[in-house]
Amino acid sequence: MCPISGKKHKKMTCLLFPDGHISMSASINRKGFCEGEEICISADFENTCSRIAVPKAAIVAKHTYLANGLTKVFTQKLCSVRGNHIISGMTDSWRGKSIRVPKIKPSILGCNILRVEYSLLVYVSVPAAKKVILDLPLVIGSSSSGLSSRSSSMASQASSEMSWVELNIPGTPEAPPCYLDIIPEDHRLESPTAPLIDEFDSICDSPIFMYAPEFKFMPPPTYTEVDANKNTCVR
Repeated sequence: MCPISGKKHKKMTCLLFPDGHISMSASINRKGFCEGEEICISADFENTCSRIAVPKAAIVAKHTYLANGLTKVFTQKLCSVRGNHIISGMTDSWRGKSIRVPKIKPSILGCNILRVEYSLLVYVSVPAAKKVILDLPLVIGSSSSGLSSRSSSMASQASSEMSWVELNIPGTPEAPPCYLDIIPEDHRLESPTAPLIDEFDSICDSPIFMYAPEFKFMPPPTYTEVDANKNTCVR
């Protein structure tokens, strides 16, 4: 972003009598910064009034809330620096005066219900008089290193959670073999299993006998079942 600069000139009075003036000009090399970066300030101050002037600089946050036709504005000073006292008829200059951007949220400028704006105020305090303020707007963004570290931590956390899930899922027990695949064809049942009625003679009181043919089957193969809850083997 391009450099930002500004100038301010104010005539001072003391008990309604003219008392010189305060002049200042300030500039920064760019408008956009991220948290943790240093803002280098170049400024010139001139004091011709009869009182001592103190140059200062501060980063100020402005939160604007808009809802139902109402607007609320909250302003907060985040950090500040100060220079040397300037007595009457003297000047002072800042070359490389720096102020660090604290840990703050990024700017919000395109929202209709909430705006978060930041500015660098370069001002001069004079006893028994209003401050002479020069407002330089700032745009605060999120650092790329913070985003990359946050994404890497989230990825590692997700991978660790997946590993725990894999450890907690018990293995599916192997199904026993099919009975028909084990029994040879010569031992398979080919005759009907329904009971048969024996032939009876013409005597009316002859009983009716029902019987089932006897077949010999091979025992099923041995297999193992694993109980996932009790971790015991059943044969």
